[in-house]
Amino acid sequence: MPPTTATRLAWLPHWLRHYQRAWLGGDVSAGFIVAVLVIPQSLAYTLLAGLPPEMGLYASILPVVAYALVGSSMTLAVGPVAIAALMTASALQPLAIAGTTEYVQLAMHLALISGLMFLAFGALRLGWLAYFLSHPVVSGFVTGSAIVIALGQLKYILGVAAPNSSSWATLQGLWRALPQTNLTSLALGLGSMVFLFWSRRYLANSLRRLGVASQAADLLARMAPIAAVVASTSLVAWGGWDVARSVAVVGTVPAGLPALSLSLPGSTELGQLWLPALLISLVGFVGSVSVAQSFAMQRQQRIVPDRELWGLGAANVAAALSGAYPVHGGLSRSVINFAAGAQTPLASLITAAAMAVIIYFFTGLFYYLPLAVLAASILVAVTSLVDLPTLKASWAYDRADALSLLATALGVIVLGVETGIVLGVAMSLAALVWRSSHPHMAVVGRVPGTEHFRNVERHAVQTVPGLLALRVDESLFFANATALEERMEALVRADPDIRRLLLVCSAVNQIDATALGMLTALEQSLAERGIRLELAEVKGPVMDRLQATALGQRLQGRVYQSVHDAFVAH
Repeated sequence: MPPTTATRLAWLPHWLRHYQRAWLGGDVSAGFIVAVLVIPQSLAYTLLAGLPPEMGLYASILPVVAYALVGSSMTLAVGPVAIAALMTASALQPLAIAGTTEYVQLAMHLALISGLMFLAFGALRLGWLAYFLSHPVVSGFVTGSAIVIALGQLKYILGVAAPNSSSWATLQGLWRALPQTNLTSLALGLGSMVFLFWSRRYLANSLRRLGVASQAADLLARMAPIAAVVASTSLVAWGGWDVARSVAVVGTVPAGLPALSLSLPGSTELGQLWLPALLISLVGFVGSVSVAQSFAMQRQQRIVPDRELWGLGAANVAAALSGAYPVHGGLSRSVINFAAGAQTPLASLITAAAMAVIIYFFTGLFYYLPLAVLAASILVAVTSLVDLPTLKASWAYDRADALSLLATALGVIVLGVETGIVLGVAMSLAALVWRSSHPHMAVVGRVPGTEHFRNVERHAVQTVPGLLALRVDESLFFANATALEERMEALVRADPDIRRLLLVCSAVNQIDATALGMLTALEQSLAERGIRLELAEVKGPVMDRLQATALGQRLQGRVYQSVHDAFVAH
């Protein structure tokens, strides 16, 4: 039987097999708009990573195609992003001099290792890793990274040389170099920042008042960086300021498409890069999935986290093959893509094709682009990443989360990117263990006329003489076993009339070996004092494991389906 059309097209992505003609206009317009707008962004983030400018352009071609064909999001735009660029620089600067052949090779190896990790996580269906980093840790990491990024760009605004090392060393270097400030670079940088900040806040509304349609006004406002780049580049080229006034410019950007090649890291490089690659992968995955989900929800679509792992893995392997560095899903370029009308990943394919044409024919236009203007665009972009509202809300609601956020941010700023995020994760896990080791426990009684039981300290409830019911609102494990034992012993000592101690297990999902040993010893101790240990509302999986233990055998006939059954039992 000859293959059907559906069978012949089965290898194509789902969105392409079911493509509708009505989507084409939005995809085409979005593809070209994103291509134009991300050029300065790609160059700026590559500057941040300490790499040759063409690598940022390369990162916007083949990786974009790879994600479009494999990923699950319809509108996520993949490419160079500020956080990935910073993490790349942080990982590589201790290993090689920025801009050298060795540094470039390490960047491609970092992308390859990160891509293979993504693919391995996808094969193992580890999409749940998207939820591994808590929101305060991610917020603290992004906030700290934004501050580090901003500090690193000040030297371009001032037109001076400063070390690319710790934040403190950067500040010291900037202070010493302040007398050598290049006033022309400073004017270009500050002027661009003022224009970009004004455009972000006021330009769209101004255009609407002039009668421009709302969506068009938003898109024109987002094109402000292009206007800044064109104006400043024209000024530098017209006045010859790169020579006459020593304004630092992008310089020669090689024309032509990247050559495809694969270089594998050696064992030494693998040992140096695996941890940064892992952190880049985790942070990139969390950020990309968050962005993709936010846009998918607006259109009643869904993303598949495991497919996102495959898509990001394919994009990063493609980056390594095409002379680029690690890429993620970018918020700003995705916002532009979505607002410009993108309906499917065809928009990203068009963006990649347009970028290929630009790299092949028009790289000469970038020669006079001032580095101060690229730095200004980065500074304006990262100001929105400083997440003070989350810090304020966390401080008011949960100090532990707020401290995790602060520890992560300060760790990134003072100790470095990798150390900061590891510190934040450690703080979150420590807070989780601390909460679990101090579980909420409540003595409960019956609400009159009902079979409901509530905390005796919060409600007017009835109790049974000689019976004390204690509800523990946490699974029982090594970290809280002692706290539970101490609370139960304290309650027994406080009331010598107690003859039945009922442990309400409605919130207990697991009892580990340490907690089991504690309960076994406690049951025997209570029995010697004439007190029966009883259980109520034990969940099935927990009871299945208890039945095979000595404690389970001793508690036969003393495990009740409900607290009410225990209260009415004699």
